[in-house]
Amino acid sequence: MEHNRTYRLPFLLMILGLLFCLLLNTSMGSVSIPLADTFHALTGGQVGESSWRYIVWNYRLPKALTAMLVGSGLSLSGLLMQTLFRNPLAGPFVLGISSGASLGAALLIMGASLVSGGLGGFLLNDMTVTIAASAGSLLVLLAVMAVAGRIKDSMALLIIGLMFGSITAAVVTVLSYFTEAEQLRQFIFWSYGSVGNLSWPQLGLLFGIILGGILLSIPAIKPLNGLLLGESYARSMGIRVRPSRLLILLATGILAGAVTAFAGPVAFVGLAVPHLTRQIFDTTDHRVLVPAVLIYGAILLLLCDTLAQLPGSAYVLPINAITSIIGAPVVIWLLLRKRNMVF
Repeated sequence: MEHNRTYRLPFLLMILGLLFCLLLNTSMGSVSIPLADTFHALTGGQVGESSWRYIVWNYRLPKALTAMLVGSGLSLSGLLMQTLFRNPLAGPFVLGISSGASLGAALLIMGASLVSGGLGGFLLNDMTVTIAASAGSLLVLLAVMAVAGRIKDSMALLIIGLMFGSITAAVVTVLSYFTEAEQLRQFIFWSYGSVGNLSWPQLGLLFGIILGGILLSIPAIKPLNGLLLGESYARSMGIRVRPSRLLILLATGILAGAVTAFAGPVAFVGLAVPHLTRQIFDTTDHRVLVPAVLIYGAILLLLCDTLAQLPGSAYVLPINAITSIIGAPVVIWLLLRKRNMVF
């Protein structure tokens, strides 16, 4: 009970902050909608302009919910990787999952130019790019899982994951060198990341996959706490390290792969949010950290997407640029203030 009372207020404040950020995000865009009218549009009340309700429900709310899912998924997968490898620089993409998704997208986008006539244009759309990126991330995940079953050392697995990422990145570079300018431009824009391209059915699919990754991570909470002091200590606690490691890798692969496939390779969030959360809660207990990073990641990406909107303008900045510009200085400041990372 003391454990629950200790963190009840921070969690309450974070949930209230998340609701406010959701409201703020849905009110921002090329068409300025007052916060009160945005709230009324979301709750079925009267709004000043009839078009505002349509804008909120068909464009801004799906985008905001996508940002929440992307932020939560990346943050949780980053926490899982940092704990598994006991490396503060590990993020959700160290296993090469993101590079695999990028390779799938690159093969479709840059390969479409090789298909003559209207068939190339038919093959190239948001849904087919998502499917191609999903297939690429799934293939890399299967390869990593196959290797993980044969290796006892987690650090060796980390290096192998980085090598998978290097190989797929090299193939993407070769494709980029030979592709035409228009297809290269399309791939570059995809690589910037975006949370504003999903329809309600696509959003529902992303929610289901992210939820599956979260549910897989819940049984790993006790093993994660044991792994904080190393695999030998975890074994002394009766934790089966290899099955736990496979479960953590599977959850991470599902989360990172789904996010990259649907929103592109969104940078920095998965690396930074676990550290920021540890600083706020001052704990390494994953019973606290897992729900905390889910909420904090959603808040951070909502704020970054709000800034990317350039309120009052039709332009939208790449979400990757905002996450790095805003997040990196915060982490640097925290490290300078604390002088060490809580781990």
